[in-house]
Amino acid sequence: MKNEARLFKSLGDETRLMILWILMQKEELCVCDIMGVLKITQSKASRHLRYLYHLGWVTDRRDGLWMNYRISVAPGSQQHRQLQLLGEFFRDHPEAQTLRERLDKWMAAKALAAQKTAGASEELRCSCK
Repeated sequence: MKNEARLFKSLGDETRLMILWILMQKEELCVCDIMGVLKITQSKASRHLRYLYHLGWVTDRRDGLWMNYRISVAPGSQQHRQLQLLGEFFRDHPEAQTLRERLDKWMAAKALAAQKTAGASEELRCSCK
């Protein structure tokens, strides 16, 4: 029961719910994407991502200077079923729709900035700073 209690506890935080929701919308997001969409600090984003990482909700991947995260639950697992319920619950939720719109705008702006700085150094290409 301890594992189940930890899983449910991890979903008991608004920031972690929002992080999981936006990660469910995209295959992978950089910490800076999460910061920009949720309008939170790097330390807050990283703290919540580490919490989710240690419970097996997400996995990480380093890409140069940046850390990228993605959902990492096994299909058919308890966590997978919980994410499906979360998705159903948030599908028509106004705040979740707003987050999805902010994520789409953020990603479009990031893609545009990447096009403008094509050929620049890696540090300049990321519009996350």
